[in-house]
Amino acid sequence: MEYGIISCLPIAILIIGVIITKKMPEMLLLSSLVGAIIIYGTGFLSGYVEMLYMALSNEAYQLIFFILIGFGGMIKVFEKSGALLGFSNILSKYANTPKKSLVLTWLLGGIIFIDDYLNALAVASSMRSLTDKQGIPREHLAYTVNAMGTCVCVLIPFTSWSGFGIGITSEFGMSFSDYVSAIPFMFYPIATVVICLLLALGIFPRIGNMKIAYNRVEETGETIIVEEEGGASIFNIEKDETVKPVSPLNFLIPIIALVVGMIIFDNDLIHGIIVALVVQAVMYIVQKIMTPTEYMSNLFDGITSMATLMFIILIAFVLSSGNEMMGFSEYVIDVFTKSVSPALLPAIAFFIVGFIAFTAASFWVLIALTVPIFIPLSLSMGVNPVIVLAAIMSGVALGSQSCFYSDAVFMTAAGTEVSNVTQVKAIAPYVIIGAAISFVLYLIAGFMM
Repeated sequence: MEYGIISCLPIAILIIGVIITKKMPEMLLLSSLVGAIIIYGTGFLSGYVEMLYMALSNEAYQLIFFILIGFGGMIKVFEKSGALLGFSNILSKYANTPKKSLVLTWLLGGIIFIDDYLNALAVASSMRSLTDKQGIPREHLAYTVNAMGTCVCVLIPFTSWSGFGIGITSEFGMSFSDYVSAIPFMFYPIATVVICLLLALGIFPRIGNMKIAYNRVEETGETIIVEEEGGASIFNIEKDETVKPVSPLNFLIPIIALVVGMIIFDNDLIHGIIVALVVQAVMYIVQKIMTPTEYMSNLFDGITSMATLMFIILIAFVLSSGNEMMGFSEYVIDVFTKSVSPALLPAIAFFIVGFIAFTAASFWVLIALTVPIFIPLSLSMGVNPVIVLAAIMSGVALGSQSCFYSDAVFMTAAGTEVSNVTQVKAIAPYVIIGAAISFVLYLIAGFMM
């Protein structure tokens, strides 16, 4: 069955509902339920249960589920052991001003490029106490972490993101070298990384909610909003004054173990997390930083802290699967590509992919869906496919960074304790500026190449 414009209804309800009510979990539930009603009709209740089971069996959700469990426990153990505080004290020698703190966060985001999940959680957890001390609102920390996540993974040709893109394009005669050639034309991630650095240096102005966040810190000293308008934050924020700093090696060695374990086990992050948790347990128990009972208690406390977030992400996957069943992405692509001038193809590809990624929280699947459409189309129109590939990857990066319920935004929320809605509202002006610059550059590239 073809749903046509009706397939846009759940997304419209979600976006409008969040803007009006500022309640993301409730609107996710409502929009996903509306999707089930459209698809299953009077049998929507059984259909919704089926969609829940589908989401739970989705390998991408399972990956996020175990990552959140692992990182939730690991971060809590880092905090309670004093390892995170010890590492932060070392960093504080270099990050002794607001500007230096943000630049250091930016640099760490570029260094930890292997995986965007690892990037978001590791950088955020190691820098948030430092940025708090320097009076930097958590919204700015969240923006820096988020901006340096997916965008860096897209720009470096040795990551899970770029590897997937190279694999998909290889079916159309494109190679690793073509992906490398496309990197200078990935205008959105490049623009985002540059804007992020300029904002950290104070060269780029604070706009909108980011400026409001800085005003809040100046007036109240609060770097984070614990209770948000329209509902409580999904995080329980607490400070334990009894924790004493220990050697920063107690932080660095488990992180190194995570990366090494990940590499040894075919770049699988779950394996790396398990290795890191074992290393944590051995190090802290042997040094008598924690007893075995305290280690397990802290581990489970960290896991429990992620429960609400895991549920919200589950509902996001239900909505995403509903969009897929209704053919939402295919409908949008069909509407925008019926009559396209060759010169406009790169800009149109960027806009369509970015729009779908933003509205549907579809990323790797979207790459697999749009590459077979736009790459052959570019070849038949005489448009350089390298530019079109760059536009696709730019659009996906745009959506991943800015979608209310994207995994990147949720992971940043887990690391910085800034809710997804607050994040998106704070970064919106910078996303729009980066997207506008990129769109214009793709127009220019289309006409020149």
